[in-house]
Amino acid sequence: MQVGVDEQEPFHYDIYHNTIYRQSTYINMNDQKHVSENLPLTETVFLILLSMVKGPIHGYAIMKDVHRLSYERIDLSTGTLYGALKRMRTQGWIEPAELSGKQVRGRERKGYRMTALGQNIFKADLKRLQGLIQAVRMRVSGEM
Repeated sequence: MQVGVDEQEPFHYDIYHNTIYRQSTYINMNDQKHVSENLPLTETVFLILLSMVKGPIHGYAIMKDVHRLSYERIDLSTGTLYGALKRMRTQGWIEPAELSGKQVRGRERKGYRMTALGQNIFKADLKRLQGLIQAVRMRVSGEM
């Protein structure tokens, strides 16, 4: 998944399918409304999605990754993690994913990955956070 927004590539609107797209990215307008209604993400949800950026990942690995990504500030309990994963699955942000070779006591681990909608939500919140960081930099440097 590419993170970031290519501002040079123009948007196109398909009136028949209610879709905005760039050459390589399609955004359904109903999904776009869902994206904006769910921002800002909580730090925990943002970090869980960030854990999935590189590809499918299982629950325990998400817990460890969130702990590391938060500089050891966030220790997710299994209840918090699996509650968040259940909500994100219900909303269509993530989906189950196979993890070949990942077994515990002879059972396959359950893996998760972001859907296209989940990627759009993650990217939108990332863009929002980047805007905040830019505003802080400008204020601190005296430009604003």
